[in-house]
Order: sequence, then structure tokens, then C-alpha cells
Amino acid sequence: MSDTFDVPRVRSDSTSTTTSTSSLVILRQRLAQLLVCLEDLSSDDEANEEVSHTLDKAFYLCGKYTNRESFRLHVVTWNVGTAEPPADVRSLLQLYSQPATDLFVIGLQEVNATPVRYISDLISEDSWSHLLMDTLAPMGYIKVTSVRMQGLLLILLAKQVHLPFIRDIQSTYTRTGLFGYWGNKGGVSVRFSFYGHMLCFLNCHLAAHMNYVLQRMDEFEYILDRQDFDMYNTPQVLDHKVVFCFGDLNFRIADHGMHFLRSSINNGRFNLLWNRDQLTMMKKKEPILQEFEEGPLCFKPTYKFDRFSETYDISGKKRKPAWTDRILWRIKPKATETEDENRLTSSSADDDEHPIKVTQEMYTCDVSYGVSDHKPVIATLNLEMRKNVETPLVTLTVEGHWSADEDATFTYTILENFESSTWDWIGLYKIGFKRASDYSTFAWVKDDEVAANGEVVTVQMSKNELNLLAGDYVLGYYSTNMQTLVAFSPTFQILESRQAVMEGLLPENINGYEK
Repeated sequence: MSDTFDVPRVRSDSTSTTTSTSSLVILRQRLAQLLVCLEDLSSDDEANEEVSHTLDKAFYLCGKYTNRESFRLHVVTWNVGTAEPPADVRSLLQLYSQPATDLFVIGLQEVNATPVRYISDLISEDSWSHLLMDTLAPMGYIKVTSVRMQGLLLILLAKQVHLPFIRDIQSTYTRTGLFGYWGNKGGVSVRFSFYGHMLCFLNCHLAAHMNYVLQRMDEFEYILDRQDFDMYNTPQVLDHKVVFCFGDLNFRIADHGMHFLRSSINNGRFNLLWNRDQLTMMKKKEPILQEFEEGPLCFKPTYKFDRFSETYDISGKKRKPAWTDRILWRIKPKATETEDENRLTSSSADDDEHPIKVTQEMYTCDVSYGVSDHKPVIATLNLEMRKNVETPLVTLTVEGHWSADEDATFTYTILENFESSTWDWIGLYKIGFKRASDYSTFAWVKDDEVAANGEVVTVQMSKNELNLLAGDYVLGYYSTNMQTLVAFSPTFQILESRQAVMEGLLPENINGYEK
């Protein structure tokens, strides 16, 4: 019998999905072998039944946690104090860390929102968004969506491979300044389905000053209560499976004097300040905060610094240092039996069946950035889950070779029901594009009626619309109703046209596109 259990040992400290899945497969094999052995050894029906029941539970747990994958989130919150962005944000985004990030979520507060600037930003996007897209697009990240309310900005960028599985995108905002009439304070949020799991990201800027801790709590609860989404299964923020809440929450360090604060910080003894951190103190009193998790505060308080320095405020005001900038997350609590009976949809049952695990790899601030009196706070988190959705809504297939010498042909097929429209379009994108609107050219989908599921629709693009020079491209299907790209073709190459060769055209002469 010992030969049956002779298998290679698996390292217990491995965190990779492959190793985890492999371990579970081996566990299931061992359980099956154990069941056979026990059936051979025991004639006691009652004992067999108990063993069988226990093993059924074990098999269920094995199935519950197999086929799980890990996705890396990079979350940044930064009160930028109306400043223009720095020249380089690569260290802020930690671009070269491994494994590569799947989703970047950047929440900014106090983006310059003077009337002229705000209108300009609405027309052509703000300078912060441009810098983030310019930095991330060459590495294959595409803007998913963004939401802006005066100085509050939330922008999300994802690897291209994930875009077809980021669906049901909605955003909203809530003002809390001047009794809810002004948007200098409040919250902006984005929600979407990520491989079938409902996620929500909330960027907040709450009331300032030491003595306004209760007002901060009131504003936080007001934002959670007022933010509504047009989704039957997740109409409010806390209905989502995972909520990430971050921003300049403005909680201060109470009671301690300036000398003790600075001495503790300079000596790296941050733990001496934790029990007087207002957010930590409020978590002991407020049930809503107790549902949120946060990593340990093992970094310098991020406010208030003299600009372009690592020195805390030396002005006449001498603001006390504080961890005003925070990143929290909440996993939806498991439903009670009473809630189970009142369920109207299967989403909650699915939440229990395939739970999400959130682990935080890093929680820190980057003191090298000095454009603001706040330092940016960064969190790297792993989202471990089982994909509930793995099939794209549409497939796109490029036919033959493409060049500007002849009209090009491609086909698309709708695989699953979704809110397709005759206003949907398919764009031609040069690799390295930043967002859905960056197409070189586009073609409308079937213009007389919505294509049926499984129907192969052929579309042509005029040769006059194609670039004369060679380059790598993808086709992307844009859903007007879903306001996002829901499918991509494999990458393909447009060949250099005969006209470009004969005329010796240079890349800078052709519509601004590089070879």
C-alpha cells in the first residue's frame, strides 16, 4: 500500500496558482485512494457512511478551491494638492515588479479644478490621466474607464487580455462639501464585473482637521448610502463582492504632542502611534469600519510635508504628521440563513460557492515624490478567485494579408447574448494604444439588424483607410451600450504598401504613425 502514496513532495511555501492547483489534484487523488482502502478494511456500514460523508466534504472543498487564479492589483491614492504631475511616475507604478500587475487603480484628490482648467480637462482629459496612459500604454495597459468630480479623479487601466472580461462598468459620485452641494469633498466610484465577480472601487476625500472625526464618519456613511448603481444584483457599494476604499480620509493622530510624534517617526517606531490613530480608534466603535481590512501602518505618516522635501511641516501652522491617506478593502460577509431565504438572485449563492481571497503584498508610501504636501500611498494586492466567466462575447478574425494596396476583410461572430447594437463598431488599433477612442479607423457592425448568435458576419475596411506603413495591430469590438471594448482579434501585421516602397515614404510623413 505504501507505493500508492509515493509522490513527489510539493513545497509548502509556494504561492503560485499552478503549484496550488497541483497540490489540490494530488490531495483529491489521495482521498480517493484512502476511500478505497477504508472500504476494503471495514465492514461496519455506519463507519463507512461516516467516512464517506467526511470524504464528500473534502471533495467539495477540493472542487471549491481548484481552478483559482491570482490577479495583481496596484492601488495608488494621492492628494496632489492642485500640482501638475511629476515628469516620471514609473517608481510610483512599480512597473518592473514581478509578477506583472493586472489592474492599475489610481485615486487622486485635489486635482487642479479651476473653472477654465476643469472644462479643458473634460474636453481632452487632464494632465495626470495623460501621464498615466503615456507611461502604461507602451507596456500593454489600456484605460478601462475614469470618473471625475472636481478635484477627485479615479482612473483604471488594465492589461488588454482582461478587457473582454471587464463588463457592466458604471461610475457615480457623491458630493459632501457645503452640505452636499459642492464637490471639493466626497467620493467617486467605479464598479464592474471582473470575470463574473462584482468589484467596486471608491475614492474619497473626507473632512479635514483634527476635531472633525465624527463628521468624517458621517460623510463616509453618507457616501456609502447615496451611491447607487443601475444593477439589479449590486445596487449599492456594499452589495459588491469586494470593495476597495481609499483616498485622503483625513483621519489624524490624536493626543500625542509634536515632539513625541516626530521622535517616534524618526526612530521608525510607528507602532507607538497606532493606538491613537483616529481611524484605528473608530474601527473599535463603528460596525461599518469593522468590515474593512487594512494592512499595518509600517510607513511614515504621509501628511503634512514641505513640498519637494522629506521634511514635515515647518510653517507657522506646524500641522502634526498623520496617516491621512489610506487604502482599505472589504470582502462581502457571508450571508446568514435568513438572508439566504430572501435571496432574489443566484449571485449571493455564487459568492459563497466561489469565494474571493484578498491578500496584501505591500502597503507603503513613496516619499521621493514632492509635488504635494502629501506623499502617495501604494498598495499591491492579490485577488485570488475562480473565473466565473471565461468566454468572450464576440470573436474577431482577420482574413488574409492586410496592406493599403487593397481592401481588407475580417469577420466577427457574437458568441453570447449581450446588449449589442447597430451602433457598435470595430476599431483598428495600433499596438500601444491608450484607450478605446485611439483607433486608426473603424467600421460599423452589421447596419440593418443586430447579428444573431453564432452568425459569421463579414466586414470590409477600405484600403484608403489603412496605414501605408507596416505595423502591428489588433481589431477591437466596441459595445456602445456597455461603453467598453468587449473583444479583440489576435495581433496581426499590416504590411508596407507598394506606394510607400515606391515613394520612399518615411514614418513621420504618414499620418503621424511610426513604422
